[in-house]
Amino acid sequence: MGGARFGIVAPRTLALRTAKRLQKSVNLRKLFVDVFDPQPGETAAVFVDLPHDEIRDNRAWKERRAMAERWHGALVEFGRDARFDVSSLINFEATGMNNGQLPANGMLNGAAVKLEEIGARTTLLLAMTEFSATAPLIGWAKRFSQLRAASMPRVAPEMASTALAADYAQVARSCERLRERLAKAQTADIEFSNGDQFAVDFRFRVAEVDDGYLHRDTPQPRLINLPSGEAFIVPYEGEGDSPSLTSGVLPIPYANEVVRLRVNGNRVEEVLGDTAASGKMRDFLFADPGRRNIAELGLGCNPKARVWGNVLEDEKAGPHIALGRSEHLGGVTGPDAFNDPRHVWHEDFVYARESPIQIRKLELLDAAGDRELLFENGSYVPELEIGI
Repeated sequence: MGGARFGIVAPRTLALRTAKRLQKSVNLRKLFVDVFDPQPGETAAVFVDLPHDEIRDNRAWKERRAMAERWHGALVEFGRDARFDVSSLINFEATGMNNGQLPANGMLNGAAVKLEEIGARTTLLLAMTEFSATAPLIGWAKRFSQLRAASMPRVAPEMASTALAADYAQVARSCERLRERLAKAQTADIEFSNGDQFAVDFRFRVAEVDDGYLHRDTPQPRLINLPSGEAFIVPYEGEGDSPSLTSGVLPIPYANEVVRLRVNGNRVEEVLGDTAASGKMRDFLFADPGRRNIAELGLGCNPKARVWGNVLEDEKAGPHIALGRSEHLGGVTGPDAFNDPRHVWHEDFVYARESPIQIRKLELLDAAGDRELLFENGSYVPELEIGI
């Protein structure tokens, strides 16, 4: 859950970016009502992050900031009609790391403002950022009971005709079917398309959903990704008396290659291979022990999500596995588990149909050892694939 920057961009990217100029804009007022249902008296805000110093700008980021201005304008117009307030657009210096802690200060109308003070007085927050703010915003949603936040890292105009245009009532039903199956299971056995085998232990954990519903009656902490559509669970991280059973070889797409990680006890213990990509990933993961934690098993189920190299949307198209911090999703690995606050990180790696590497088979095992096939050869089993 939450966008990522690692991965391989699919060949469809250029075509999608070209086609976007021919697409209709998403009906923002309908989306705001369906997802957020703003009420009179509420206070809304839109966040964007900005390039600075060595964090360089790029075309997609510029397009996202322009998109944020359009969404902000539509939200202001809707607020006038529906009698809720919308602050001016708020910006801050980019963290440079997905799910790193947000800076203390941002800018509002050209003046410095404390970001947490915005969170403390806002009821509806959209974060349309380059680097995912999902983890810190979940922390805000836990502390500020009035806050509902949508984290939209690397959201792109292309999504107006794909994942943002989904029927979110249908998405919610698909999410719940997957959550029910995760809730009954204790472990998962996964076989990847390259033959690697991986087992995920989710004993002692609670399965959750990110279903695109962020009304005021949503249970706390009230945060979603947008586009939405996944059930997810944090693997057991071995913090109790029993060791974690999460183990095997986890292949991840990185730098136009597939890098293979040997995992034992829910921790990456070795990066296999001697390629340049393997070396870079080894340096990155072993720079801080918090990065080597297996943080999430997610099951994307947005029927309009497409795989094109943007993880915010890719992960809603099928299974994904994350590394790094997990406390924002129900685990125990938080910022304190990292040696350096600049290293705090959570990243999703996607195995959906059309991903560089896919899941050949995913089976769930319950406490009695009974198996249930969930995903095979790029698709959920037929009774689940209906509507996904």
